[in-house]
Amino acid sequence: MPPTGPQSVDRALAILDAVADAPGPLGAKALARRLECSLSTAYHLLAPLTERGYLLRTPRGYELGPRIPGLHRSLLRHLEPAPHMAGRLARLRRSTGAEAYHTAYRGGLITVVDTTAPVTDAAHPFAPGRETRAHATAHGKALLAELPRPLRRRYLAEHGMARLTGATITSAELLEAELSRVRGQGFAVSVGEADPAYTCLAVALPRGRDENRDGDAVHALSVSLPTEEYRRRPGEVRAALARAAADCGGDRPGNPPGPFSDAAGNSARRGCAGPAGVPGWSA
Repeated sequence: MPPTGPQSVDRALAILDAVADAPGPLGAKALARRLECSLSTAYHLLAPLTERGYLLRTPRGYELGPRIPGLHRSLLRHLEPAPHMAGRLARLRRSTGAEAYHTAYRGGLITVVDTTAPVTDAAHPFAPGRETRAHATAHGKALLAELPRPLRRRYLAEHGMARLTGATITSAELLEAELSRVRGQGFAVSVGEADPAYTCLAVALPRGRDENRDGDAVHALSVSLPTEEYRRRPGEVRAALARAAADCGGDRPGNPPGPFSDAAGNSARRGCAGPAGVPGWSA
């Protein structure tokens, strides 16, 4: 991404990105080479980052510091759409055997906020952080389907629709048709569109009656698992995701009892008949 602010700020943030993405500690000389700056400039930027706890200086080089986990906890606190989301993700993981995710759209960005996938699992295709493949992921499609058309168009214009696999949708017209299906059936699915080996399913969480649908964050729950495993038990996975989403929805202020049921417990969202063997949720 090209620099967009004062050079010193851009370079400091580039240092954080480089250290975060590196497989191990990075020395000042290596960072200076990456930033194409002098060693003295690198040290000038590293000093306040280390002082404030964003980086830690070790004998082998610089690593992420103790301030970073606190930033993530703050993000979770600010974005949490329902109480104890981490525990809900863990329960969804146990009930499906699939990794579970909380994803959010806010301020023109889509972020994988939290996941049950181990942080050491570098091979897993959906890691916490900024999501730039919304057109190809179930959680991205579930969130985009909830946005007003102008916001959706703006997001796609800024992030593009890169072809990631042979199954990726790269046509705006085809994606609009796909998002219309998502709204109709109440969930999104991506079979090998972002990663050829994985299928992911997602449900957008309902917003409260008093929330401004044009500007507030939109949240989604999703799961991902190897496609071959998903094909053996699609109904079970979809039903568990529906229950988890309904559980979250019922706890949000100003919401009806849940995204898939009305006060009498009947299916009521967008004509989707819910997990008990009905349209959109059958195996």
